[in-house]
Amino acid sequence: MLWSAFILTNTEKVLGIVLKGSAPAREFATPYLLIRGFAFLPSIVTLIGFSAFRGVLDTTTPLKISLLANLINVVLDPILIFKMNMGVTGAALATLAAEIVSALLFTVLLFKRRLIKSSKLFRVPSWRTIAPLLQGGAALQLRNFALNLTFISVTRVTQSIDDTGVAAAAHALAIQTFQLGGVVLLALSTVAQTVVPNTMTEQIDEETGKKSGGIRAAKAAANRLMSWGFLLGSLLGALQVLLLPYMRKATPIEAVRDAARAPAILGSVYQIFNGMVFIGEGIMIGCGNFMQLSLSTIVATSATLLALREFPKHYGLTGVWMSFGVFNTLRLLGVFLHQMRNAPIASRNIKRIEDGLKAKE
Repeated sequence: MLWSAFILTNTEKVLGIVLKGSAPAREFATPYLLIRGFAFLPSIVTLIGFSAFRGVLDTTTPLKISLLANLINVVLDPILIFKMNMGVTGAALATLAAEIVSALLFTVLLFKRRLIKSSKLFRVPSWRTIAPLLQGGAALQLRNFALNLTFISVTRVTQSIDDTGVAAAAHALAIQTFQLGGVVLLALSTVAQTVVPNTMTEQIDEETGKKSGGIRAAKAAANRLMSWGFLLGSLLGALQVLLLPYMRKATPIEAVRDAARAPAILGSVYQIFNGMVFIGEGIMIGCGNFMQLSLSTIVATSATLLALREFPKHYGLTGVWMSFGVFNTLRLLGVFLHQMRNAPIASRNIKRIEDGLKAKE
């Protein structure tokens, strides 16, 4: 609610982070941001609900709620934007409505499953309970800050390339092409966050007495996931290249089509290693190496900010997407460093962990 109040009372200042005062986009961005400012609380409730259900290994319920919320958004968009002639304001209202429905459903189900209780909802938790969450959360928030700084900087640079809106429209078109595969690959990060730590726990079948899981099984699972990330990323990247001709039909403006072509091709090529980046970072979270993940993201962000200062001067919008390449390449290097040296599933650490477990026995 504090962030909502801040957005609603400082709309122009917030927009000034990414848009110049004379930018034509301000006419549309201002009402959109004002409406989306009410979405902070529903978004946080949805995120908590999603995380809570994932924590009890229920991934079906969040999927159903997400499908319903997106369906509401899809239905309301054409009604509000075109039939009611509300334009950008209608798009913002449709998204807000979908997020409110999602938050309400999660809240009801969290109470129904007794994952939250009204008696404890406003009770301040003890330090012993909240300390581990704050330690891990602080590191992840540091990472989120770096990610948001990167994307805000990309948006600001893109908006400053020209005042006609061609670069911004082309960037949005390229992003849509990138998301064809990016959404699928990003979902694998969540899979890695769950599979690797669960596999790491050694279990014994009560009937057969057979052991399963353990540190070596977790390493094998991580290797399989990384392989699938590379293969799936390559296939999705190739699919995006094949679909590029259809991308041109998304806009009748030839200048936007031409400007979006090179960024869309770069975005398709990046999918080859994006799968490994997303899965590798999911493994970092699953292993509890939050600070290393944050530091890796900060290094990648720093290099990307430098790239954004130089590449767009020479290559325009293509330079912005070249900077994306710098960002994800350095994130990939962070993933490899983690899996080869710092992770509990790194070969150099497995024997030490196993020896420690035997000593306890």
